[in-house]
Amino acid sequence: QVQLVESGGGLVQAGGSLRLSCAASGRTVSNYVMGWFRQAPGKERVFVAVITRSDGPTYYADSVKGRFTISIDDAKNTMYLQMSSLKPEDTAVYYCAAKRGTGWYKVLEGPSYDYWGQGTQVTVSS
Repeated sequence: QVQLVESGGGLVQAGGSLRLSCAASGRTVSNYVMGWFRQAPGKERVFVAVITRSDGPTYYADSVKGRFTISIDDAKNTMYLQMSSLKPEDTAVYYCAAKRGTGWYKVLEGPSYDYWGQGTQVTVSS
């Protein structure tokens, strides 16, 4: 079992940057497919980005492609989401999640993930 704790959220102006962290404990993140999801007020939780291993493939939602970068630091057992050129529509609670195994089956779907962090708020002002 893995425990996940997000940090790094906050208030930023449009066009700014933030880096979210997802610190894992209990198990090595390389044993999982790791993803970021977000939930805006009044909306459903949606997929943002996914990665398997620090040197593995990545995939992004169209809405963040070219602006966000997902990565893993094996030494720190931590996943990151570097967010740049932020827009007001990026405002949401961001969650990291871990899916057992390393296969890419249904990795865009939240219910496929087994472990979740508590979330961190990102607010982008216009």
